[in-house]
Amino acid sequence: MTRSPGIVDSDTFVLSIGGLRIAARTTGSGDPVVLLNGMSRPMASWASFAGALRDRTVVAFDGPGVGASETPIVPYSMPMLSDIAARVLDAVGIEKADVVGYSHGGAVAQQLAVGHPTRVNRLVLLATACGVGAVPGHPRDVIQMLLTPNRATRWPRPDPLGLLWQVAAISTWSSIPILGCIDAPTLVLCGDYDRAVPPANSRLLAARIRDARLVTIQAGHDLQKPGPAAIVSRLVEKFLDSQPSMTG
Repeated sequence: MTRSPGIVDSDTFVLSIGGLRIAARTTGSGDPVVLLNGMSRPMASWASFAGALRDRTVVAFDGPGVGASETPIVPYSMPMLSDIAARVLDAVGIEKADVVGYSHGGAVAQQLAVGHPTRVNRLVLLATACGVGAVPGHPRDVIQMLLTPNRATRWPRPDPLGLLWQVAAISTWSSIPILGCIDAPTLVLCGDYDRAVPPANSRLLAARIRDARLVTIQAGHDLQKPGPAAIVSRLVEKFLDSQPSMTG
């Protein structure tokens, strides 16, 4: 049995992808950017970040087992998760987009940039890592990140099976062999006192991705909280605006 998805609000639509119900949302207008969520986090987690983006079509969705999306009965691999991101773009009629991935979503973004390179215009990796081979975080901080991200969190705790499948995906995958294949302009950004995904992981990514730009800010892991999100959104917009578009 799959878990029944959560409540879908009036701004959200539901897609059928690979037999799963996937909840998605598209807002704004302009150059498209797709947001890939952190582990166990629904698309609502992007509220502060997305609200600061201007003149862009913002696409977000709940991954399998998260938020209002259905939980599969078998685990999805990282390539399968990146395929879902590509299918969401198909469903909303977007051929190519800038891709912003946070934490677990940053791993999906790396795989998307390699498995579907023609769909990725520019790539932003926030507080993320390479999977197997990464510098581990402090266990207490990792648990807090998964279950109680911050006191201001308004979304429910994750579905246990959906969370397990996400952990399985990241713990059986590594981007180290494929990072050199990423040719999209890339920004790697992290908090300098991130104890869940230490900054050494961002340095590794930036060193192995061709011409990647590394930026560190004074923050912890949760770059989606209102304070850090305001800083991150400005840096991301500056990066996206400064890099020539490869669309068309």
